[in-house]
Amino acid sequence: MFDDLDDLDVRALHRRPGAKWSRAEPDVLPAWIAEMDFPPAPAVREALLRCVENDLGYPSWDGRPEEIPLRAAFAERMRERHGWAPDPAWVREFTDVNQGLQAVLNVATRPGDGVVVHTPTYPPFLETIASMGRRLHAVPYTADGDGWTFDTDRLDRELGEGSSRVLLLVNPHNPTGRVLCREELEALAGLALRHDLLVVADEIHADLVHEPHRHIPFASLSAEVAARTVTLTSATKAFNVPGARCAVAHVGPAEVREALAHPTHLYGEPNTFGVAATLAAWREGDGWLARLKPVLARNAALVRDRLPAGVGYRVPQATFLAWLDCRGLDLDPDPHTFFLDKARVLLNDGRTFGPGGEGFVRLNFATSEAILEDILRRVRRSLD
Repeated sequence: MFDDLDDLDVRALHRRPGAKWSRAEPDVLPAWIAEMDFPPAPAVREALLRCVENDLGYPSWDGRPEEIPLRAAFAERMRERHGWAPDPAWVREFTDVNQGLQAVLNVATRPGDGVVVHTPTYPPFLETIASMGRRLHAVPYTADGDGWTFDTDRLDRELGEGSSRVLLLVNPHNPTGRVLCREELEALAGLALRHDLLVVADEIHADLVHEPHRHIPFASLSAEVAARTVTLTSATKAFNVPGARCAVAHVGPAEVREALAHPTHLYGEPNTFGVAATLAAWREGDGWLARLKPVLARNAALVRDRLPAGVGYRVPQATFLAWLDCRGLDLDPDPHTFFLDKARVLLNDGRTFGPGGEGFVRLNFATSEAILEDILRRVRRSLD
């Protein structure tokens, strides 16, 4: 447990210049964008201070990509946490997973190609698909008991009839918090092989999987699967440093690696702060992460216990995000606007998550127990 968790002060949070709190009016509690209210791990803060105090010059690996330390750190973390031994030479850096996805789609697909995505899904991915002229091939997640499922046989039939080129796999899933098991991943791998799909696996929430669930990197299933998979990840979600703007991609397909390498500066280069924060998080931050995860699990249960009747909620298997089904409440004009106006709580509008998002909102519960209690109290009272 964090010693200072209950010391979070709403007035101080509202003075933060970042998007989460600055875009909310003073009487509104923001629980929207996927950013935690907790301070980052001490090791991360200390690493960034060392950068400021010691050296802001060109890094020693500037111009020599093979020496960028993130590549080895990524491979070490995958081996230690997941038993997967990726080749560091197949890793390259991006500012975030969105840029990584756009770069891969740019070199590996053409306008009109279909991109398979489980929906609802992360809104920037939908924006990328639309703005690049690619075609959304939605695979709906449907409620199944306490979780979410999808129809593999239906997807197999659809792939046989269409022109989809890419499977964009968000696992752990945002916004539902679903963590796919090995059997499900192997079924998707079989479809990717049978229908010759390039797989882009967004695994940015992998460090935030809750017990007893386990994250399995898609590329770890087999060498054949790894050879057609681009794995995107970052320390920014689990260690709460989204402003560090640093992500990595393990690029399995040789032709995609080659295409991304030229011209050399088109996609930019990692910055000193992002690399320092990521290295500190991955190599020194796991103690902090181990203390964080029970707090998130407690908050996920608190959401379950405090939500008003009529709001559907399945406790997520990963992440700090609650996907709330408000379709039975008949809120006018939509639940996002209703809760902002009546509860003074800012949530994410489910409609921005694409097909299957209508009537839903996403609630970020990565805050103190006191603030979360206030958020949920406001939601309940708005429905009285």
